[in-house]
This record gives sequence, structure tokens and C-alpha cells, in this order.
Amino acid sequence: MGKVAFIFSGQGDQHPGMGKELYEKYPAAKRVFDMCDSVRPNTSAQCFEGTEDELKETKNTQPCLFAFELALASVLKEKGFSPDVLAGFSLGEVAAATASGIFDIETGFRLVCIRGELMQREAEKFDTSMAAVVKLSDEKVQEICEKYSDVYPVNFNCPGQITVSGLSSQMPDFFADVKAAGGRALPLKVKGAFHSPFMKEAAEAFALELEKAEIKTPHTALYSNMTASVYTDDVVSLLSQQICSPVCWERIIRNMISDGVDTFVEIGPGRTLTNMVRKISADVKAVSAAELITEETSC
Repeated sequence: MGKVAFIFSGQGDQHPGMGKELYEKYPAAKRVFDMCDSVRPNTSAQCFEGTEDELKETKNTQPCLFAFELALASVLKEKGFSPDVLAGFSLGEVAAATASGIFDIETGFRLVCIRGELMQREAEKFDTSMAAVVKLSDEKVQEICEKYSDVYPVNFNCPGQITVSGLSSQMPDFFADVKAAGGRALPLKVKGAFHSPFMKEAAEAFALELEKAEIKTPHTALYSNMTASVYTDDVVSLLSQQICSPVCWERIIRNMISDGVDTFVEIGPGRTLTNMVRKISADVKAVSAAELITEETSC
């Protein structure tokens, strides 16, 4: 039997009402949400009752998703599910780092609140946006991006899918070039040009916050967004610089598979990462945590 990876999702899958059923049904989830509320009041209320527009705001999205994901991971742990390795997509890397033991849950949550505020602050300085480009090779998308001064390939998700960040004023022409090349560009539900040079100041400020935090040795191997390899001791650099650097997701999954992982469990409110894994390899199992809990409950 191969290894199991827990993979924590990033921004984009958030939705009103997420976590409410977990909170009401599982004491382990309630404890996580209550802790988050003690640090940032009304976090659970935003998850359960916030509007879609409210949850799109990065300063809200990040703490709400973190709370949901750590609550979900706690429920899985209580039910006896445990990962051999971990990874997280963008924001999800902070959640994964917390699950690995690098931070305790309260420290991880405080950091993700700061991260959301810093990234929103930078996003508000520029009129920027993100889009997923499908049906084109990585090389072709990079070639198109090079035509523009401020459009960058930032998330290498899976075969035939890359996310780009850039100035909103340049996106219509970029979309037209993508269409002319036989691809499609799909706007994302985020406000900002994340993982691009537009986030450099946020990355630098977050590094200063990480230096103040208590950082522990992880008890579970964690893969880095920047290097696609297992974390070294340089937690501050890896977690801060990923804010303004591309996410090497496809490489992470391929490296995990090479290292013996054959089952991936998505920790998040959707199935975006599950779908990506299935596109990367048909030889592994990929499920959402919700499916896993449902299967376990029905047995």
C-alpha cells in the first residue's frame, strides 16, 4: 500500500455556509472554529453566513478557509485518518504547515490573518486580477505572457492548465491572444495578482512576521510550493517568498507520486485539487475529505 497525502486548497473554492455542518456535527471542528473566533471574532459567522462578495475579500477568504480546513483536518484525525505527507496550494500551504506541526493552530491562524491583510493591501494598490488558462501548453502560455509587461504565469496546476496574474487593463488583449491560440481564459474569484511581482512587498512584510513566530520541527513531511520538494529548515523564506513566486503544483504532485504517494485527500470546501490530481495521473486515487467522511459514516 502506498502513502497518503493530505493536500490543502487555496483561494477560489470558498462559498457561503462552508463549515456550518462540520461545526454542528463534530466537536473537533467546533473546537477549531471556537479557537479562531477567540483570535478573530466572527470568523465562523463569516464562514457560515457571509455573502459570496464578503468571502471574496482576501482578508476574509484566508482566515475563513484556514479555519474550515483545519477543522476538517481535525475531524479526519479524530476519525483515525492520518497523512504520510502534506502540501497546500498557496494559502493552503500555511494550513498544511500548521497540520505538519511547524506551527500550533493558534499561531498558524494568527499568521494567516496577517497574510490575508498584507496581500489585500497590496492588491488594493493596483487594478489586477487572475485567470486560469486551459487547453494550452505551459510553454505556449509563457510565450503569450511575454508579450505583456505585467501578465505573469503564476500557478502551474496540471497538464493544460496554468493560472496567470496581471494588470486588469492588459487582460482583455491577453484573453484574445489565448483564444487565438486555441485556449480559453477563465477569470478567477479572487481580487489581486497573487504569486506575481505585484505581491513582493507583502512577501517581505510576511517574512518579518514569520521571524517572530515560534517555528517547530514538522512531524509530517511538507512539500514546498516554490521548490516542489520537501521543506528544508528555511521555513521563513519558503513561506514568505511563495506569496510572490509561482506555485509549482504539478511538480509537487509528480514528486509525491515518485516518493510513493498513491492516495490524495483534498482538505478544502471544493474539489479543485482533486480534479487537478486526476489530470496529472490516472494511476492514483484522489478524493475530497467530504467524500472520505461520507464513505466512513456510511460504512
